Amino acid sequence: MSLIKKISELFTSNKTEPEVTSSFIEVEYNGYIIKPMPISEDAGYRVNGLIEKDEQSHRFIRADVLMDENQCADEMVRKAKCMIDQQGDTIFGSLGSE
Repeated sequence: MSLIKKISELFTSNKTEPEVTSSFIEVEYNGYIIKPMPISEDAGYRVNGLIEKDEQSHRFIRADVLMDENQCADEMVRKAKCMIDQQGDTIFGSLGSE
């Protein structure tokens, strides 16, 4: 393989969009809906999902990768609950409290 081809491959990507699993049951917590949606990756499942309330939503993705899809969904729910407890509605951005 030529040097130019090797260098070219460094700057091009053949990666496809990650496969998001959304077959998990939504969890209601303190008025919020938590939707775990683990992302399938080569190393396992990445913690990912949505936190929703009323018309607002927050995409929740973390660096954590777990080998088991169900454990990953459970971890997303656990982390989302902590985030809700700590930040409340501010997870959706500024609510004009200035």
